[in-house]
Amino acid sequence: MTTETAHRAGAAGNADGVRSWAVLLPAERYEAERLVHHDSLELTGLSDIARPGPGDQVAVLVDAPPRLVALGRVSAPGRRHREDPDDPQSPAEPGTLVVAYTRRAFDEPVPADLLTLDEPVFALEPAAFRALADQLGPPPARRTWLVSLDLPIEAGTPAEAVGLFWSYVQELGPRELPAFVSPAGDELAMQAFVLGEQANQDPEEDD
Repeated sequence: MTTETAHRAGAAGNADGVRSWAVLLPAERYEAERLVHHDSLELTGLSDIARPGPGDQVAVLVDAPPRLVALGRVSAPGRRHREDPDDPQSPAEPGTLVVAYTRRAFDEPVPADLLTLDEPVFALEPAAFRALADQLGPPPARRTWLVSLDLPIEAGTPAEAVGLFWSYVQELGPRELPAFVSPAGDELAMQAFVLGEQANQDPEEDD
């Protein structure tokens, strides 16, 4: 299905008035959304010609190759991320499109090869939206994980060490600091992740 076909068919929406849309994330924004869990996606600078309304359903896509990374619904603007989407503090700007996530698949996106992604926002046929959503399948079962971050800190007092720890965390973030994660009750299965990907932290295994 091409974008042109999607526009013609998707503008009418469902019988209940809910329309279906797709939004295309720039590569750097996709990386930020993948690394840090956000409950919603805020986009600015979009054309008023094609703009989803509150309650409309949205498929969030990335290109090269086309993939579906999330589903959501349009909500009224409230708070938005600043230029750095890792920071959730800042008032909403006029014209901000806010999509509340209903399903995230940033770590395991699914193909969207039938779509031509040549616009940042375009309408979808409801059937095309359902076909994309069906590819995700049921959400994975939730379980408890233990996530830790260990940093050697030189300081004069425990309070100073804690303050330095949070300074390093804010400065370096998930792009540089390894986080260690394991299922609760199975610490021997611990894995290290950097940039959202499993990373080997044992230098002897690299030799």
